[in-house]
Amino acid sequence: MAGRKIGILGGSFNPAHEGHLEMSLYALKRLGLDQIWWLVTPQNPLKNPKDIAAFDQRMARARRTARHPHLIVTGIEAELGTRYTADTLRLLMRRFPRTRFVWLMGTENLQQVWRWKDWEDIFARVPVAIFRRPCYPAGRGMGRAPIRFGRFWRPPETGLTLARATPPVWLELDNRLNYTSATHIRQKDPSWLLPRKKPLRKKRL
Repeated sequence: MAGRKIGILGGSFNPAHEGHLEMSLYALKRLGLDQIWWLVTPQNPLKNPKDIAAFDQRMARARRTARHPHLIVTGIEAELGTRYTADTLRLLMRRFPRTRFVWLMGTENLQQVWRWKDWEDIFARVPVAIFRRPCYPAGRGMGRAPIRFGRFWRPPETGLTLARATPPVWLELDNRLNYTSATHIRQKDPSWLLPRKKPLRKKRL
């Protein structure tokens, strides 16, 4: 892992969908990343557990969706025992001290990242790349994070140098807007949140 540039896209992936795939493939190219890790959280502290499908179910769906050799689906937070992004990044950087990590998130998360535990530490530790998302203002719009770290903003055309930049530094990708929504998927298919029954194994004679 030494010297590699790794993007981390964290979230509930409840469920993973084509929007995650499209944005990740775009970031691989525009940021010059070697891999992107889809970090499936066991439980988002800001969300109601009743509204999130089982961890194994979300992991399986993410693996089916991430159809690319440079997209890695991981549940490493369950292994590390972390619930908060800042804590996860600290341990990952300790485990992979010579790896260049970039945190990836959408503008919807940028607007409420101030609610996250030690959110300023995230910007202080790793470069941050923001995906444009429908119905949310541009990253440099109003919000605590854009105001607090506004002077560290970079234009999107500097993306290939982002992973090796010294944080705090962030930019907003000029990705195509994708209107796929996990919320809409759940509304269309409420059974997604129902416990999945394990298939019965046939007894050997």
